Amino acid sequence: MTKKIILAFGTRPEAIKMAPLVLKLKANKKFNIKVVLTAQHRKMLDQVMKLFEIGADYDLDIMTPSQTLYHTTTRVLNGVGEILRKENPDLLLVHGDTTTTFAASLAAFYERIPVGHVESGLRSFDKQNPFPEEVNRVLTDAIANLYFAPTVLAKQNILQENIDPQKVFITGNTVTDALLHVAGKNYDINLPDNFILATVHRRENFGEPLRNICAAFNEITEKTNLKIILPVHPNPNVKNIIYKLLGSNKNIILSEPFEYLELVQIMKKTKMVITDSGGLQEEAPSLGKPVLVMRKTTERPEAIKYGTAKLVGTTKNKIVDSVYELWSDNIKYSEMANAINPYGDGKACERISQVIEYFFKIEKKYPEEFSI
Repeated sequence: MTKKIILAFGTRPEAIKMAPLVLKLKANKKFNIKVVLTAQHRKMLDQVMKLFEIGADYDLDIMTPSQTLYHTTTRVLNGVGEILRKENPDLLLVHGDTTTTFAASLAAFYERIPVGHVESGLRSFDKQNPFPEEVNRVLTDAIANLYFAPTVLAKQNILQENIDPQKVFITGNTVTDALLHVAGKNYDINLPDNFILATVHRRENFGEPLRNICAAFNEITEKTNLKIILPVHPNPNVKNIIYKLLGSNKNIILSEPFEYLELVQIMKKTKMVITDSGGLQEEAPSLGKPVLVMRKTTERPEAIKYGTAKLVGTTKNKIVDSVYELWSDNIKYSEMANAINPYGDGKACERISQVIEYFFKIEKKYPEEFSI
């Protein structure tokens, strides 16, 4: 008898990391797979679904202009809850740390449906950074019944919260599966010879931190021959400040958010990545690109430990000095570019599929875990 599994997600980062898992599970005849989109993001989410050639069985389409966390949480909770009551799946799979992830997990808990948490166990141990994602992830892990930890440290974090070790598995991160799936595709894009890829969108960087970041970007283009490619997040709290402070700088290329295929091609050719994103901290090392993280802390400390990323905060001088160091010192650059990537080998989705079979007692052999 096949097991019915629902995968629920709603943002572009979730879609990127869940898409290869959808494809892997759909190929397993032991599973009946349903995809639920909340569309917490809309346009960017649709681009990923098209790229991976995945359709949705349900689309809640909840996104509204300037949506609040209250709006997103309640719409997802009610919408996913209704679908779960109709479908009565054997397992709900969610990903990471979004509001969709937490609210969908809570709906499953209310319906007494087991939850599998993909990319579980990441912790910054600071409720305000990243906000609200740190708490979303902790609450989802409190609800979950099955844990797909991407790294050894993530598993250790979960076990410290008195979770049954038999329910926690190290799989690697599905983002590497997605990246390798897309990186081999041909795509022509006209790019400068020497540039940095930059992204900024975090809530905790709204206001003064974002103004500091913009000042740093202006100074970087003055002190080096580097150009900066910056896809601008549509949130007005980000977009308005960036265009005001950077719009006149000819060495900073502002654009709409890139489709994932474009983004991967840009990462392949960039000198380095400077970002407050979580996903890019995992993706860029797979392509040998150093990452400078514009945050106070990160729930991905493996990148710092293994030297693929460096925390630079949001002060102008620290950002400028860190970029200049990598730009001017070939040895330091090489050390970061060639550091071990702790996040995966492209087989995370295969491991997750095996773990689910083990969970349902379809397969009796204990799944082999990912290790560096």
